[in-house]
Amino acid sequence: MRALLWFLCLTLCAGALQAQERRASHCIALAESTDGLEYLQKASWQDPVSRDSVHIRYIAHASFLLRTEGGLNVVTDFTGFTGSAPLIPDVVTMNHAHETHWTAHPDPAIPHVLQGWGPAGTGAQHHLDLGEMLIRNVPTDIRNMFGGVEPHGNSIFVFEAAGLCIGHLGHLHHVPTPEQYAALGRLDVVMAAVDGGITLPLDQMLEVLGRLRSSVIIPMHWFTEYSLERFLARIGPEFEVMNDGSSEITVSLRTLPSRPTIHVLQPRYLQSGE
Repeated sequence: MRALLWFLCLTLCAGALQAQERRASHCIALAESTDGLEYLQKASWQDPVSRDSVHIRYIAHASFLLRTEGGLNVVTDFTGFTGSAPLIPDVVTMNHAHETHWTAHPDPAIPHVLQGWGPAGTGAQHHLDLGEMLIRNVPTDIRNMFGGVEPHGNSIFVFEAAGLCIGHLGHLHHVPTPEQYAALGRLDVVMAAVDGGITLPLDQMLEVLGRLRSSVIIPMHWFTEYSLERFLARIGPEFEVMNDGSSEITVSLRTLPSRPTIHVLQPRYLQSGE
């Protein structure tokens, strides 16, 4: 009996220790604004990342490269191709709606491959703590090819680094529930699909962006200049729009705009020698 009690004590203590060691999200706790913020800086994707910053490069469609000061490279909605540059990311995330958002054959050299869905419609659960970055997900449903619903076929991935909360909405097909919004927490920067129909209808995406109240919105999944301009025309006067033709920005808490800003990036594959 005494041995059994001792075993139970060890098991419970180990579980408590693991719970304490699990890094908590700083983005869920409070969604507060920060005073005295400025703007974002352009930079080359291979430049060293500034202190307490994250560099974001728009690669194509829904794929972005996120780089940290310490050299972590993360690619969102990874399709297996990022360009001619010999890059092996540390982490790739993927979603299940179309093959333009995932690959069945990621390079085995990639240390962390995070699928945004689970087997037979079960949701994925990720909480990857890399020290310099915490990556977690909030599952959402998607439409399947037969007009039905694939539960948890998409994930909104959240990247927490340099004090920032950066969200990638993936192939979002429905307005998040209150519980999903709560799980997301604060998103300082968000990548949002603005095609207006293949993902969310434009009215619903505008509703989502209004609810998130992110400082920086990066449009993606826009296919043509027409769909991009339609989104920009509908976004509303409370948002500033920046479109300087660049493919990349570096963002930090100290350089976030005080006014919500749509920052249009032009997709560009990573090139060798760039």
